[in-house]
Amino acid sequence: METVEGWRLVVLGGMLLCGFLAHVSGPLIHVPRVTLLVLIGVALGPHMLGVVPSEVNAWFPFVTHLALALIGFLLGEEFRWKDLRKRGRRVLGLSIGEAGGAALLVGAAVYLVTFDPVLAVILAGIAPPTAPAATVETLREGRAEGELTDTVLGVVAIDDAWGVIVFSLLIVIASALAGEGLATGPLLDGLREILGGIALGAALGVPMAWISNRVRGGDITLVEAGGIIFFQTGLAVMLDVSYLLAAIVLGAVVVNLSRREHLFKEIEHVREPFMAIFFILAGLELDVRQLASVGLLGVVYVLARAGGGVVGGRISGSLLNTSREVRRRIGWCLLPQAGVALGFALIVQERMPDYGEQVLTLVIATTVVFEITGPLFTRYHIERAGEWGVGAQEEDESA
Repeated sequence: METVEGWRLVVLGGMLLCGFLAHVSGPLIHVPRVTLLVLIGVALGPHMLGVVPSEVNAWFPFVTHLALALIGFLLGEEFRWKDLRKRGRRVLGLSIGEAGGAALLVGAAVYLVTFDPVLAVILAGIAPPTAPAATVETLREGRAEGELTDTVLGVVAIDDAWGVIVFSLLIVIASALAGEGLATGPLLDGLREILGGIALGAALGVPMAWISNRVRGGDITLVEAGGIIFFQTGLAVMLDVSYLLAAIVLGAVVVNLSRREHLFKEIEHVREPFMAIFFILAGLELDVRQLASVGLLGVVYVLARAGGGVVGGRISGSLLNTSREVRRRIGWCLLPQAGVALGFALIVQERMPDYGEQVLTLVIATTVVFEITGPLFTRYHIERAGEWGVGAQEEDESA
């Protein structure tokens, strides 16, 4: 028993050391830390070197909940009311354009390749969500600041909500096209997941803001913040509502009702180890061998999703009269896709078994592509916009 516990601690310590190595080496080779951590996980995982024992994969759901809850809470800080009045319309419009563009182009491209309207509608529903953890971590790693960075953070905060809405609607249409009738179950489940997450975040956000106004900074603040975030995440999982959306709403309520912003700084101090473990575990879950099995359809899905997001961002950006940098680059910064899309694929497997295996295989395979290459595109376009490292420069000047 002691040997087993010792091995677990060795694995945990090894993951944190890999996170340190990625943090040090990333700037030297100009590769985002997220990509390096995922690649480390892939290399050490059961599908390649097999160094890490398979039982470690069982940690992934638990760590995912914690890591994404922290990310969601920090994203909620982007929803200050005074900032929303300035850029809320822009963020909302760009998110609709990017998500809608990805769904429309994927649906059209898949239909032209397969002539299967059901499969086209299913994959159109899976295309919109973005993986917030990879995008946010890349921006924070580079101390990025500026108009494009702020817009990306705002869009990614509500992207998954649009994803749930779009998928819930399109899975109903796909079921009808497949001859299963116009069942409203998936649509009602999607609405319950969204509204339940919003309600839970608001319900716990008010007392959290009240407490934060009466507690000074320091260790007790971290205990309070971490306790409420993790408590809420557990409730959301038990109630089967969106824990990510609940965390975002929690952060949004706190940032608008609390007079102190130290809560967010305290959470930022503890997110690093969670992020390192999360991305390595994500790499362990990825099976690169799946890439060979998706063929033309996988290539079409990757290109259509990327192209749809880029084109949708450009069109909506033009209509909203955003800056040239934002409308040219917003779609490229939102390519990562992971957990939410995989969850949608599992729902398809459960409710439409005739398409389940094909869709699940495709999503797993394309997730490998998006999780590894997405942060690279994000970093490149943030650098081209002149926003990479701006935060670090300002800190040096103030010092």
